[in-house]
Amino acid sequence: MSTASTNRVPRTERTFAVWRWGFWPLAAAVCVGWLTSPAVAAGLLIADGGFGGVLEIKEQVVKVTINNGIAVTEVDQTFVNKENRVVEALYTFPVPKQASVSNFSMWIDGQEMIGEVVEKERARQIYESYKQTRRDPGLLEQVDYKRFEMRVFPIAAGAEQRVRVTYYQELDFDHDTAAYVYPLATVSRRDADSRTTGRFALSLDVKSEVPIVGLASPSHRDQFAVVKHADAHYWQAAMETKAGDLSQDVVVNLSLERPRTGVDLVTSKPNGEDGYFQLTLTAGKDLEQQVGGADYVFLLDVSGSMMLDGKLATSRKSIEAFTDALGKDDRFEVITFNIAADALFDKLADVNDDTKKRAAEHLRSQRASGGTVLRPAIEAAYRYRTADRPLNVVVLSDGMTEQQEQRELLEGIKRRPSGVTVFCVGVGNEVNRPLLAQLAEEAGGLAAFLSAGDDFEQQAGAFRRKLTRPAAADVKLTFTGGDVYDLEPAVLPNLYHGQPVRMYGRYRNPGPASMKLTATVLGKEIEQQIDLSLPERNDANPEIERMWASRRVDRLLGEERRAGSQQHQSEIVRLCEGYSIVSPYASFIVLENDREYRRWRIERRNALRVERDRAAQESVRERLAQLREATASKVGPQADETVQRSERATEPLPNSPFVRPGENFGFDAPRGDDNSRGSGGGFGGGAIDPLTALVAAGLAGLGLASRRRRDVASAA
Repeated sequence: MSTASTNRVPRTERTFAVWRWGFWPLAAAVCVGWLTSPAVAAGLLIADGGFGGVLEIKEQVVKVTINNGIAVTEVDQTFVNKENRVVEALYTFPVPKQASVSNFSMWIDGQEMIGEVVEKERARQIYESYKQTRRDPGLLEQVDYKRFEMRVFPIAAGAEQRVRVTYYQELDFDHDTAAYVYPLATVSRRDADSRTTGRFALSLDVKSEVPIVGLASPSHRDQFAVVKHADAHYWQAAMETKAGDLSQDVVVNLSLERPRTGVDLVTSKPNGEDGYFQLTLTAGKDLEQQVGGADYVFLLDVSGSMMLDGKLATSRKSIEAFTDALGKDDRFEVITFNIAADALFDKLADVNDDTKKRAAEHLRSQRASGGTVLRPAIEAAYRYRTADRPLNVVVLSDGMTEQQEQRELLEGIKRRPSGVTVFCVGVGNEVNRPLLAQLAEEAGGLAAFLSAGDDFEQQAGAFRRKLTRPAAADVKLTFTGGDVYDLEPAVLPNLYHGQPVRMYGRYRNPGPASMKLTATVLGKEIEQQIDLSLPERNDANPEIERMWASRRVDRLLGEERRAGSQQHQSEIVRLCEGYSIVSPYASFIVLENDREYRRWRIERRNALRVERDRAAQESVRERLAQLREATASKVGPQADETVQRSERATEPLPNSPFVRPGENFGFDAPRGDDNSRGSGGGFGGGAIDPLTALVAAGLAGLGLASRRRRDVASAA
């Protein structure tokens, strides 16, 4: 791929500015935000300021490797200035939820530039000092929840600019189905062109220790080709366009078929440092038991911000799908709100054709206007609680509310009546994920964030299955051996049907250890003892280290949000600098060479981390290449015609099969790594349940190891 045109502006006349819009969500709540119509394609570079103008995307190549639920996305783009003058360029792109950017590169005079994270004000001062001399710094700051924004000046007429972004994310699994989303739509810049005149290509290599049974794109059904290999653990998919609109998210659904899972352990142990681990808990069979009817109050945000890009229309479709999925013993109410709340029935209505029709007509009559005041609507929903039935409050909102309102909301959540659970559903890229997730987490519920390209009916059905299954409450883990510390989260949330729970932590002493799990299910106390093995060395999963730190940063920021203070600023800065995390207190600074980093006494921690990440990713690619070669060798007259089959991804994924209630609540033991690489054993991760199984299912997969399990009998 080209890196630069011959008529570039001289290096000493170029200035770079990069702003990052935050992207780490907190976990758990039920408020819904949606991403819809076209505005800005991911990774657009546009002329900004002065006379304006548009730069074209010459090429955009996206390579995705999904390894046991962990997706590593590498986006390589080349832009060209078609103007006959020098322009200032603005580069912006959204990052999906639960994603962590592991590298951001720009090519300057043929060299790749990698940034480092330092305290925000210091980064700004360093940047300004270079800008005055028109040299080459880059600055990446957090100004919102999920996007980067970079300025490049000047770019000469006819010049090209190459950029590369690599990020990894833990896919959300729900009943063996996960969705990978490559975000292309955002509404933050309306003056950007979302079309490309060049090539756009996206390829996926999917590897899973659990057999894969389906791969399909609900957003681009007719554009994806899917290759199913004889080995059910490896599938491929690809799409390519020569030119067109890049304003719609690319959504690919992955479906697995696996036996019961329980505990997955993934580890990372750098040389000379304490180790890191990630645990995923998946419910046993007691959580599959049906309970009686439940009550639902749907809170729909109809404030002015919901007008943008079809968020309100998408939310209406979501509620209709939810109500269609309700059972005959359920009851429901619909409340719309902006600066005031308005109820449809003024009571809990039975679920039947008439009430569902009235709800649909009422929803379609809504228009977005006014501000967002959520607290009175939630308090009104609390009043629908009856003594004999659980009440589920489902909030559909973008969360765009004032800071004071946010603090009041978080305080009000603590005062909710017994038997009330709050859920939040966020749709699209333009939602306040941290707030909605924290609301749901502190109300004992879940948060879901969907793309407009998702299958609403499938997502609503999967979500309702969680609401109608009893949760395992008071889940606690107690470790013996390993000298385990700094657990995130320190207090585990409720465990729902089809909704795994993940915990990160650190350990000082490698070797055998054990974990006692206790919980309450349907009023019954359960307890299990599970054996673990913490490796002496494991370099296969460096992502876990940053994920542990980012979860810790998220928690500290949440505590500040609740208290309305900056009490954890110094600790957040320490974590961000050490693990290359951008936050409201820390930014990326890009300097032109290592000498400049030394001059400013900035350690090259991120450069070393990127090197480790790339080594681990290359190991995965080598393994996938071996699988490709093995499959290709079977193609031809000597091979069975079913060995390899290329098909259009037009068929929707089948619904998850219903599993009849079991008698025992229990977890399987962690899978052992029989083929550990490097100098230490680790544990890979198996596929866990989808919609929220984001970390374990994926991180567990980076080990690419064969794994074994043995059942652990429940002590209950």
